[in-house]
Amino acid sequence: MKKIIFILAAYLFIVIPGNSQADPKVSKVLNETKMKSFIDALMKKMTLEEKLGQLNLPSAGDFTTGQAQSSDIAQKIRQGKVGGLFNIKSVAKIKDVQRVAVEESRLHIPLIFGMDVIHGYETTFPIPLGLSCTWDMQLVERSARIAATEASSDGINWTFSPMVDICRDPRWGRIAEGSGEDAYLGAEVAKAMVKGYQGNDLSKNNTIMSCVKHYALYGAPDAGRDYNTVDMSHQRMYNDYFPPYKAAVDAGVGSVMASFNEVDGVPATANKWLLTDVLRKQWGFKGFVVTDYTGINEMIDHGIGDLQTASSRALDAGIDMDMVGEGLLTTTAKSLKEGKIRLTQIDAACRRILEAKYKLGLFEDPYRYCDENRAKTEVFNQQNRNEAKSIAAQSFVLLKNQNNVLPLKKTGTVALIGPLADNKENMPGTWSVATRFENATSILTGMNSLVGDKVKIVYARGSNLVYDEQLDQRAGMFGKNTGRQNRSAEEMINEALEVSKNADVIVAALGESAEMSGESSSRSDLNLPDAQKDLLKALLKTGKPVVLVLITGRPLTIPWENENVPAILNVWFGGTEAGYAIADVLFGDVNPSGKLTTTWPQNAGQVPIFYKHKNTGRPLPEGKWFEKFRSNYLDVSNDPVYPFGFGLSYTAFQYSDIKLSSGSLKGSQTLTASVTISNTGKYDGKEVVQLYIRDVVGSVTRPVKELKGFRKIDLKAGETKTVTFSITPEDLKFYNYDLKYDWEPGEFEIIIGANSRDVKKVKVNWIK
Repeated sequence: MKKIIFILAAYLFIVIPGNSQADPKVSKVLNETKMKSFIDALMKKMTLEEKLGQLNLPSAGDFTTGQAQSSDIAQKIRQGKVGGLFNIKSVAKIKDVQRVAVEESRLHIPLIFGMDVIHGYETTFPIPLGLSCTWDMQLVERSARIAATEASSDGINWTFSPMVDICRDPRWGRIAEGSGEDAYLGAEVAKAMVKGYQGNDLSKNNTIMSCVKHYALYGAPDAGRDYNTVDMSHQRMYNDYFPPYKAAVDAGVGSVMASFNEVDGVPATANKWLLTDVLRKQWGFKGFVVTDYTGINEMIDHGIGDLQTASSRALDAGIDMDMVGEGLLTTTAKSLKEGKIRLTQIDAACRRILEAKYKLGLFEDPYRYCDENRAKTEVFNQQNRNEAKSIAAQSFVLLKNQNNVLPLKKTGTVALIGPLADNKENMPGTWSVATRFENATSILTGMNSLVGDKVKIVYARGSNLVYDEQLDQRAGMFGKNTGRQNRSAEEMINEALEVSKNADVIVAALGESAEMSGESSSRSDLNLPDAQKDLLKALLKTGKPVVLVLITGRPLTIPWENENVPAILNVWFGGTEAGYAIADVLFGDVNPSGKLTTTWPQNAGQVPIFYKHKNTGRPLPEGKWFEKFRSNYLDVSNDPVYPFGFGLSYTAFQYSDIKLSSGSLKGSQTLTASVTISNTGKYDGKEVVQLYIRDVVGSVTRPVKELKGFRKIDLKAGETKTVTFSITPEDLKFYNYDLKYDWEPGEFEIIIGANSRDVKKVKVNWIK
């Protein structure tokens, strides 16, 4: 009785108008109590079939408005056999389907509607790998906030994003969807994305539920081949791959997607240690877990058993929702009868789905995301496009700028050459599901728009994407045509040379098509495609300055290009506003400030290559190319072409030596490390100052350095700023041999620099 009185008093305390002393913690408890009571009452009315229906997530195939009433899916919705749908776009279609659920089913339970809103909705931002290269978490969060606003105004309330898989192997196509190779940076991006999507209140109609994926380790497949086996130690899992997933959970992500790969010999979709012991018990995750597309069914080929066995193992492991496969819907009743699963497990999964819908406000108003007026003004509006252009420009990485070829002068003649120079459909990149390609902007359009009649822009295609016609077809799927022409390579190159004859400078727009990276787009050869490399060589022979605008979804192996091309600007896939953003950077309206979040190898034989490696007992001495009986190659140095964190500017930055507050610390004391940065060039610019730490001696071997902080600062030409990092024992912690998260006393190197290679170092001793 006392407990009831306390809750009632707290409730009155909160809801009395004008009361400014309301306790958010008490309010949260009351909201959860109210939700529990509502769902308890609802579940008492549900049949077993209806409970299993909540666990079913079919793809709608985006049927047209009006089809919902007569489709097979509609019949299942009426029968309570569908919990949500994905791949429907537009308020009209979603409203049509939701009406079936809430007006024609027995219990009127609303559906949840998901979509792969990966890097924007109709306003498309750079691919996630490019976005991470801004090193600006406010921009990352802002991109997700705009995506959530647009998607929610078009009926969507759930996104299968962010993808936070750490990847150190650029052969894997889905490296394009993640934030690179580093766990610390990946965790920061994960938090920013979740906050951007979900905001502070999921019941608001301009927020959407986030789904972090792919849990877990999906970015480390054998041979870099998608869906392949993953095998690693628990130490590496916890220290190098788990942190971004955990960061998303700590940020309050509403759902988690299980990965396709196996973990410790058990597919993630049936891995109880992964989904229950780690995710729920260790990390305290309270949301629901959804499979990836047919993830349960695919365990048959893994060798787990038939569909019933795979489904029961998935449910037992902690899966709550079955995407597309319908294994849980069709086999679980039999497994329950046979004692292979328990009713409490079904109830727990059903409850989590219902809780998600409750938090989204769908029980209060099933149509809260179906305001057609919002979509008219909030999708692909000019403000969003302006922000997308600005963010894209800040994601570009200047890799080389010999003799200050860039920025281009706004005079004379510029020859724009290449198969990707006038190809707007490929600019948004992979997983641009909601993008209207007619709204995207090509580089040619962007350059002409910026310079008008000040600069004469001449254009020629110059080559096809690749010589191999079948590869060309595979690289041009999903409406992203490569524009292949049936002309000889010689004819196309000669045309490009003729067009460039009177140009002052040549801009070569080369690289990958959008679908050369992404899901099921692994590559064994990371070189610039053959046809384009031949074109580039011909352009260089003209003796004119050449700028390589590199369009790519992954690190490429370009040591020859780095050696021979005067200027290289990597622009990833910049989104719908890419053409305008590229023009801004080429002509100096924006000074590039992106920094790589992946290491770029010299060749595929160096892969996997990453900065956070460990020393062997026979490390190659610093500055050496080769030494017998050391850890190195016969035919190539250990060095990458570009290190993690690398990126140039049109200006120059000078770093002072590091200044420490103390050379010796004890216990929980805070160390401050300061460095002074000076802009010694002629342009205003932005610099990403990076902090690394090395634990010199450990109970287990430790990396040569680990990213532990970064600051992105603005510096006007001639300006100097001091950047200070505060370091505590929390920054020294790692998972040891026993998987205990702690720090060990001893000597540490404090490392600060412009990238992981070009750094200043100082040592400090820290005791407990």
